[in-house]
Amino acid sequence: MSQIKEKLLILPDQPGCYLMKDRQGTIIYVGKAKILKNRVRSYFTGSHDGKTQRLVSEIADFEYIVTSSNIEALILEMNLIKKHDPKYNVMLKDDKSYPYLKITNEEHPRLITTRQVKKDGGKYFGPYPNAGAATETKKMLDRLYPLRKCRTLPDKVCLYYHIGQCLAPCVEEVTKEQNQAMVQDITKFLRSGHDEIKAQLTEKMMKAAEEMDFERAKEIRDTLSHMDTVIEKQKMMIGDLTDRDVFGFAYDKGWMCVQVFFIRQGKLIERDVSIFPFYKDATEDLMTFIGQFYMKKEHIKPSEIFLPEEVDGDLIEQLVGVKTHHPKRGKKKDLLDLANKNAQIALKDKFSLIERDEERTIKAIERLGQAMGIRTPYRIEAFDNSNIQGTDLFLPWLVS
Repeated sequence: MSQIKEKLLILPDQPGCYLMKDRQGTIIYVGKAKILKNRVRSYFTGSHDGKTQRLVSEIADFEYIVTSSNIEALILEMNLIKKHDPKYNVMLKDDKSYPYLKITNEEHPRLITTRQVKKDGGKYFGPYPNAGAATETKKMLDRLYPLRKCRTLPDKVCLYYHIGQCLAPCVEEVTKEQNQAMVQDITKFLRSGHDEIKAQLTEKMMKAAEEMDFERAKEIRDTLSHMDTVIEKQKMMIGDLTDRDVFGFAYDKGWMCVQVFFIRQGKLIERDVSIFPFYKDATEDLMTFIGQFYMKKEHIKPSEIFLPEEVDGDLIEQLVGVKTHHPKRGKKKDLLDLANKNAQIALKDKFSLIERDEERTIKAIERLGQAMGIRTPYRIEAFDNSNIQGTDLFLPWLVS
């Protein structure tokens, strides 16, 4: 501790990153600061909540790296977290990716779901944080537009041809114009051309009924009903067709919830919910979260981002390369307020579960250390003694 006190005295009043280490020299937390001297010293002075006290109790040493600006500190922080994967930076360990619908750039294109976005000439639509929504939409479009399904063309027709979901370019001649027409209709539908597509299907249904083809009419009617179900899940929020992500957040008791609304072509298609502990300034942690959010290669950046008033929009623009806004009134402000409200509700609902899990894990191991008169164990080693037939007793080793 004396070494830490000496280091605290010589901290610079400049921006940068700091790396907290435990007794084994393992980096357990990475943070950034506009003024390193003030931020790092704050961990060792004053009172903290339980989880911050737990972090501080494990700090045996720290390092720091000075940067020339706050944006450089933010970028460096994200890279250090990605490199060292510190256990207390739990909010940034999420490696989930979102599915997209993709129309492939091939002679005979396919409609597929993918979690990797590449510059391959394909058309991408999404993201869909709810994979089920992407699957439902694809199934419906497969029934409407019989693009090929096989990755490689076989030498005979498959089941999809027999159920009317493929034109079988493997054995039949399918023209470029036919494929382009289907691609255009799918693109139109996924970009909010639902009404036009519904009108076309309704006309086909009526024509099939007039021709006494009731089976076909019933099939189209079921497709229209399924389409209404899919579209109902996409509530129109804003009149324009701009793609945007809306970030709302709430924090309490050292925990933060971030809600991201994905607005595509004016519709709220899905949302992402993340809940995590934070150890410094809430808005700074939110900016780090946003930076990490867009570091994922598979995430297509929108045209603009809506941010809470507290967040430095200029800094996010430099970091992400996307135009930011702080809505002040109207539907856009209502949308941001809705994201914040959802974050507050989600945080409140999760508190009991979070606290129960912490009681069962972290606090349990702390009480074990107290009962045995040792420091909180960081590793428990157990040995399989089934081969000694109970003749001796082995106890696990606890390393504190």
